[in-house]
Amino acid sequence: MKQPVTFTDLGLIEYSAAWDLQERLFNRIIAQKKAGLSETDNFLLFCEHPHVYTLGKSGTESNLLLDAIQLQAKDAAFFRTNRGGDITYHGPGQIVGYPILNLEAIVSGAREYIEKMEEAVIMTLQHYGIKAERLEGATGVWLDTDKPGKTRKICAIGVRTSHWVSMHGFAFNVNTDLQYFNYINPCGFTDKAVTSLSAELGRPVEISEVKSLLAENLAVIYGLELTQVPASQLNKSDE
Repeated sequence: MKQPVTFTDLGLIEYSAAWDLQERLFNRIIAQKKAGLSETDNFLLFCEHPHVYTLGKSGTESNLLLDAIQLQAKDAAFFRTNRGGDITYHGPGQIVGYPILNLEAIVSGAREYIEKMEEAVIMTLQHYGIKAERLEGATGVWLDTDKPGKTRKICAIGVRTSHWVSMHGFAFNVNTDLQYFNYINPCGFTDKAVTSLSAELGRPVEISEVKSLLAENLAVIYGLELTQVPASQLNKSDE
């Protein structure tokens, strides 16, 4: 049986506003579970963010190579977050996905949850003729993992789960300005590059097309039934 999920594309939204929304929906699902409801809400949010660097719980701030003044000059913000992983960059032209799901009916463990997320991105890249894969010892989606010095990441993943409910998620570079990755050690790595779909294809990509493909692949991989609703509907008061 497919799990019903509310799917919303938030468009370009400040990181702090998206995080606040995530927390509200995340806490709603946890409250429903604690109340003993047999079925809970589930959400999948897509968005893009203005330039921002985020640091996960296991990360070190030294992987950000800019000080506060330099951040301001780059028109970029910085947040410490409660997700896993190290530092990453979000910006326009990047699909950021936040699955806020009751995982009990969807996967059997955290590793499966992340691997399926990776698989949905790999399937999406296959549509564009790009062979992507996982890298042993690291999360995310990578290219040329068997070619030392040429291995590069195209999608970063960092999640949080509590009471077996998920939040945070992935950042998939589509038309991303890759120069912003020069100011961090992405995900803590100093010896691996970052790429984007447009860089690999040598042309800009229609991001709405990629979002549609990716949402479809996530639904297939996780066994979800997506119902798209406008962002305004998510802003209704919790019952």
